[in-house]
Amino acid sequence: MRWEVGAILMTDIVVISPGRFIDNARRVADFLGADLLLYDKGAFASAFRRYRSIVAVMSAGIAVRGIAPLLSDKWADPAVVAISPDLRFAIPLVGGHHGANQLAKRLEKLGMTAAVSTATEAMGKEAVELIAERTGTEVLNKRSTRQVNAAMLDSDVPLYMVEGPGIVVAGPGVSILLKKGEYVGGIGCRKGTGKDDVLDAIARCLADAGIARSEVMAFATTDRKRHEKGLIDAIHSLGANLVFLDDETINAQPVEKPSKARMLGLRGVAEPCALAISKRKEIIMEKKAYGNVTIAIAR
Repeated sequence: MRWEVGAILMTDIVVISPGRFIDNARRVADFLGADLLLYDKGAFASAFRRYRSIVAVMSAGIAVRGIAPLLSDKWADPAVVAISPDLRFAIPLVGGHHGANQLAKRLEKLGMTAAVSTATEAMGKEAVELIAERTGTEVLNKRSTRQVNAAMLDSDVPLYMVEGPGIVVAGPGVSILLKKGEYVGGIGCRKGTGKDDVLDAIARCLADAGIARSEVMAFATTDRKRHEKGLIDAIHSLGANLVFLDDETINAQPVEKPSKARMLGLRGVAEPCALAISKRKEIIMEKKAYGNVTIAIAR
């Protein structure tokens, strides 16, 4: 645990508290191995930029008003738990399925009551996000979780394990879980490009980006490439996942750079495909051509 005054710290959890509750907040921070931040007007904004989980020792109302203007995307926002100043209740405010519920339950060891309100947990069900955490995977098509989690409240939803290589065609109500990875690659190629050319392009691209193959969760391309044997064989030989995206999904991505794909009615291939399946929606390597193959990396 470290006391934060002005330096930039990069640990997983921070405990925020006004001075009057600082002794209890320090107890919580010591238990969690977290940083401790004295509450002021900019405390939550600072914590949102630098931590994955936030514990606020204060009234829930103050915490809610503090975080409300900062919320953007539940898959990117930090998990936030409010703790009553007397350390009786731990209340997940946001990110219940993204760490807040687990954090609140962890605090029960300090004698608190975890006030978990997410519907799946309240009904004794395991949400998609928790299944992903348990299996060491990540949800690829994140929008699907709303429909799948809702279905879990009414009945048991089957879980299928598919060993590759293979092709899965799934509707919007099916959550797809893939092995964890920080990065995704958007990839396009000219018609008839061979397997070896694709493999060489991927190797060169990852080397340029300084990324290990194990850090890549998946590659994505337009579904117009479903019959590109060289591309498909190359990705399979890497033991990787290749996701085919429809035109609507590709064109929904905020990419404005010129692309030859516009002749086909697409905003692009490599960059929009990478953005579409990325977690943070950040391009960390713009599209680059390697012979007949073009690749972009996002996270």
